[in-house]
Amino acid sequence: MIRDVSRSYRRALAATVHHYSGWRPDNTHIDALKSEGCWNNDWDASLELLRRRAHQPLPEREEVIRIFSGFYFGPEAGEDPGSWTGCIRDEPLLVAAPFFAALSGAGIQWGFVSGAEPASARFVLESRLGLADPPLIAMGDAPDKPDPTGLIRLSRTLIDRDGGAGTAPRVAYLGDTVADVLTVQAARREHPAIDWLSLAVPPPHLNGSESERAAYAERLRGAGADRILTSTTSLLAELDAL
Repeated sequence: MIRDVSRSYRRALAATVHHYSGWRPDNTHIDALKSEGCWNNDWDASLELLRRRAHQPLPEREEVIRIFSGFYFGPEAGEDPGSWTGCIRDEPLLVAAPFFAALSGAGIQWGFVSGAEPASARFVLESRLGLADPPLIAMGDAPDKPDPTGLIRLSRTLIDRDGGAGTAPRVAYLGDTVADVLTVQAARREHPAIDWLSLAVPPPHLNGSESERAAYAERLRGAGADRILTSTTSLLAELDAL
């Protein structure tokens, strides 16, 4: 988890549902849906909330994508990030470039499996964080999580880059949704020779409520998370214990 999407992707999701139905889901509704582990794609999540709201007629998926993108990137957005005026401009970063330098210094290969559109992911990783061509599997590069294809593909790349040392390489994946945790579980079933580790962090929109944050952490743990972290950057203090 490298950015706070509560005022970007989540806001665009809520605005899309409101655009069609007049009802605006809050974080409780969105968290409940995403805790099911199969709604990582916010376009499909928007449609599912409309379906559960019994909104008729349901819009076509391509129309939902267009409306969602208008809220997220901006109504006149083009390929140039300079034209983006939407919610993407309101994403606080949760890490900085030195975090990845510290991982590299500890001998850890790292990369990203993201459900975000490639343009959005590259903008955050390269333009905002200043990472040079980071290993990335983004939307469209592999099936949506919790399908493990993207994670397995990235893991193979990183293991090969590391020389494939060891008979049971360890791969840790850190995420903030049940889908992220289930992705690791699925990868473990497909490739048991790899030592998979699921690390999870409750998202920052829950930081104001200790009880809600604890309940969300329990959902992550119940889905199979091996370790719950307080934040992405707290991983550095946990490395020796992993």
